[in-house]
Amino acid sequence: MLELFQAQATSRQLDLAARRLSSARRGYYSIGSSGHEGNAAVSAALRTTDPALLHYRSGAFFVHRARRVPELDPILDVLLGVVAAAADPISGGRHKVYGSKAANIIPQTSTVASHLPRAVGLAFSLERAARLGVSSEWPADSVVLCSFGDASANHSTATGAINAAVHTAHQGVAVPVLFLCEDNGIGLSVPTPSDWIESAYGSRPGLRYFDADGCDPVDAMTTAAAAVEWVRKHRKPAFFRMRTVRLLGHAGSDVESAYRSPGDIAADLERDPVLATARVLVGTGTATPQEILARYDLITHLVSVTAQTVWTKPKLASAAAVTAPIAAANPDEVRADVLRTTAATDTEATEAVATEAVAKEAVATTPADSSANGSAAEPDPMTLAQAINHTLAELLDRDRDILVFGEDVARKGGVYGVTKGLRKRFSARRVFDTLLDEQSVLGTALGAGLAGFVPIPEIQYLAYVHNALDQLRGEAATLSYFSDGRYRNPMVVRIAGLAYQKGFGGHFHNDNSVAALRDIPGLVVAVPSRADDAAAMLRTCVSAARVDGRVCVFLEPIALYHARDLHPGDKGWLASGAPTDHVEIGRARIHGDGTDLTIVTFANGVPMSLRVAHRFAERGIKVRVLDLRWLNPLPVEDLLLHARATGRVLVADETRRSGGVSESVVTALLDAGFEGRIGRVTSEDSFVPLGPAADNVLLDEAAIESAADTILGTTNRRGVTLMRRFRSPTRSR
Repeated sequence: MLELFQAQATSRQLDLAARRLSSARRGYYSIGSSGHEGNAAVSAALRTTDPALLHYRSGAFFVHRARRVPELDPILDVLLGVVAAAADPISGGRHKVYGSKAANIIPQTSTVASHLPRAVGLAFSLERAARLGVSSEWPADSVVLCSFGDASANHSTATGAINAAVHTAHQGVAVPVLFLCEDNGIGLSVPTPSDWIESAYGSRPGLRYFDADGCDPVDAMTTAAAAVEWVRKHRKPAFFRMRTVRLLGHAGSDVESAYRSPGDIAADLERDPVLATARVLVGTGTATPQEILARYDLITHLVSVTAQTVWTKPKLASAAAVTAPIAAANPDEVRADVLRTTAATDTEATEAVATEAVAKEAVATTPADSSANGSAAEPDPMTLAQAINHTLAELLDRDRDILVFGEDVARKGGVYGVTKGLRKRFSARRVFDTLLDEQSVLGTALGAGLAGFVPIPEIQYLAYVHNALDQLRGEAATLSYFSDGRYRNPMVVRIAGLAYQKGFGGHFHNDNSVAALRDIPGLVVAVPSRADDAAAMLRTCVSAARVDGRVCVFLEPIALYHARDLHPGDKGWLASGAPTDHVEIGRARIHGDGTDLTIVTFANGVPMSLRVAHRFAERGIKVRVLDLRWLNPLPVEDLLLHARATGRVLVADETRRSGGVSESVVTALLDAGFEGRIGRVTSEDSFVPLGPAADNVLLDEAAIESAADTILGTTNRRGVTLMRRFRSPTRSR
């Protein structure tokens, strides 16, 4: 109880110091934990090796946990974050977060409930890592602690994550996660009914429910110990509602009296958990009132002295310093990993585990096709879909840390058969179906990456990733940033996307919007158009995830999955999916060496542009086609090289005119001082309609050819010489 009081009083004084620093314009963060200090009891019930993902009011938990790790100083660590000092040991001055590698606290931002899917994914992955022999920094019997507020409990991300945990545990899979809801009865200014959390979660089948008064230290410690013990023993999710109060308002600028009555504020003060713990210590004879006050005064002095010095610490002083953890790049190591032919770990152990899992689960599935037969011989030319299947099989066969999962990925083998046969060959422990919830799919990947895996989740269609984009933007892309590279999110997110499907579609299945992905700092966006590129680029993405912890989106053009011909009957779009040389992130591919025009394109635009180039060749005009392949980062070096080789550039962009890829390509050319002619032709600013109507808004070969004629100033099919000065062609021209 003395340790509990020490942590609670320290957390309270840190809140007060943060407000004083903010008032003096020396600090930048004052969302405090006052009134929530009962959460220190949960820290007391857990091991320091149990991973914790904390709510921004879980300050006392952080202090209690950090005090149990000898080398840590929670007072200094928290205040360095408050003043955004570069010496902050978790974020390096980028944001105030509760996190510590040594204390196994994974830093989380203040985004409402966004960390819950990751917590579920980590709990799901811990035991799986042990059974598959994948090295993890957490023991297999760990309990994952995830704390959040009562307002966050209503967020769709929270309800989806809790549902995913219950759904998974219902199938007999271990999910040892303890959801700690710190219920103070109010979300900023909106009250939560006092019985709502219990009503919503107290009687849900498959979710063990615990309830305690966080302002009663004995109740809090007793119940926390029971909840942690239950989860550790049963390996199932549990929900722990800890009733708290919120003191000092939402944040430093918040005036509670504007929306709360004086009586309500006074009632919360009467339940102050720090005073409650002091009363227990005095009442049990553990300490006298004078000893308690002396201890409190000493804590106040230590915090005050530290606060007076931390604000002078240097801040991040350059863009390079700020962005350093965003996109780690070790190209030589990535290349070596791509070209590696043997497993990084014991292959025989992997095969034994997989064989045992297959026998145990007795799963019936469709046999693997010939493209995933694992043969070392040179495979026959493949389609894009076959090459991806073949490469996934090779990666699964080589490395035990690979997981492939998503909606319909396992039994069905994917909507387009891209993962066909992988589940039977590699077992349901490594290739498995998920529930239909993109946030949970990505959350599983976030947790699996922390547990030591290189996850390859699939999002069924590009339009669907927008349902869960914050899992990429707010969670995956920021973890390395907010932990100064101490934690990473290695993953390769496969997404079937873009347009041009025939006989099927509409805007959900033919989506050409990639702007939201390209805007995320550090996110790699790969878009192969051919089988050989798909195989090589997928290997590169997996190795970049493993070596550098990169978050990669592997966007697969649906309309090219099963394409065989470039020109009718020539099988010119088949290619080898065998291991090839390394394809470095951000390097384009050139087709041809024409000197009259460079068409810059990607994905479906590549075969269209090549056919256009072929027709120009018949007219004596030499055109080269540059396949960008990587939309983030753009291959600027290759773009400039081939633009300058011809002096004329046409960007053929199947995405939308506003916010599409072409805007960045043109900007990159202008920024580099390119003085030649530039034009672009795009799809319309429209959703993609169903059926033949799509032809009215999507980029096509005729539009590319017409735009090329405009830039070249050549004679079009009607014999009309177009203007030689620069114009920016659109579909309407």
